Amino acid sequence: MLFRERKQIVICVAAAAMVGGFVLLRYLPLRKRLEVVKQAKSEELLAVSKGRTQTEQLPVLEEQLRKLAESIGDYEARIPGERELGAFLGGIAGLMNEHNLKEQVIAPGVQIKAKDLICIPVEMQCRGKLAELFEFFKRLQALDRLIRIEQVKLTNDPDFSGQVTMKTRVVIYYAAQAEQG
Repeated sequence: MLFRERKQIVICVAAAAMVGGFVLLRYLPLRKRLEVVKQAKSEELLAVSKGRTQTEQLPVLEEQLRKLAESIGDYEARIPGERELGAFLGGIAGLMNEHNLKEQVIAPGVQIKAKDLICIPVEMQCRGKLAELFEFFKRLQALDRLIRIEQVKLTNDPDFSGQVTMKTRVVIYYAAQAEQG
């Protein structure tokens, strides 16, 4: 009987050792590997999901880029490489004459250098009907040269004759490297 109990104990110890060995040497490493694979799979699914979302946003971004390029136009082409101030001021005077604006004063200010650009403020003053002034501004903004209108002051005549006095400050630009060369 003692032999039989020892045999059962040995069998139970051997079975426990086999189960313990299986758990420690096979089951736990495979479980860790399974967790790593599940983590990698979820990361891949997340990356695919992000890619899909970004792919869906691509047409929207392309449309925004197209609109931005359209609004900017040929920006650099509108900044001449040479100062050409005399031609610009002559063109402004011509526009004022074309729109029947009187008492014209066009005075360039001191140029300011800002990185790759030279900025020249120009003070303008004239007198005419409001509709003529608006047409003048439309044509001014449609010029091939980049112009920033900084300030506009419109003053009605005291006798209400329909004439308006306009005082405007604009800034024109040209490329700085042209002046250095």
